[in-house]
Amino acid sequence: MRIVLALTGASGQMYGIRILEELYKRRIETHVIVSSAAEITLGVETDYSTEYLKKMSTEFYRNDDIASPLSSGSFSHNGMIIAPCSIKTASSVANGITDNLITRAADVALKEGRRLLLLVRETPLHSGHLRALLRLSELGAIIMPPVPAFYTRPESIDDLVMHTVSRVLERFGIEMNFKRWSGLK
Repeated sequence: MRIVLALTGASGQMYGIRILEELYKRRIETHVIVSSAAEITLGVETDYSTEYLKKMSTEFYRNDDIASPLSSGSFSHNGMIIAPCSIKTASSVANGITDNLITRAADVALKEGRRLLLLVRETPLHSGHLRALLRLSELGAIIMPPVPAFYTRPESIDDLVMHTVSRVLERFGIEMNFKRWSGLK
């Protein structure tokens, strides 16, 4: 299995980090792109560095590396996750604006019929945002805001993050062990 993972500058860097760690644990090939804004947000929100992400990645790309294999439909993979996904990135992909590697790789995933999941981190959303997200959904993308599940009775922020991460990875056929809704008892 081969997964493309992109981190944008939106808040919620732990989602991207935990997704990468879970893929690394399972020895899944990862091709990781980190935007310059993500590097800044990573430093603000966490104690992790870009070097840590590089060590966990099979391949690591700069967002300005538009000549990377990820920019071509001939590069085969099982799907792409953008986590966290800024509304700027989502809007660019929705409108076919491919001015960096993240938006180009996402555009290629859509045109090639590959799975594209966007963990959109923005609130509140105005009508323009909603139209962009609807357009992405119509193009085949999975829009998955990281909405916490409180029925799990989380004890930490990491519990909330890991529940979302588990749900993301299961969309790619990766079996995760997490608390699921089992109805009222």
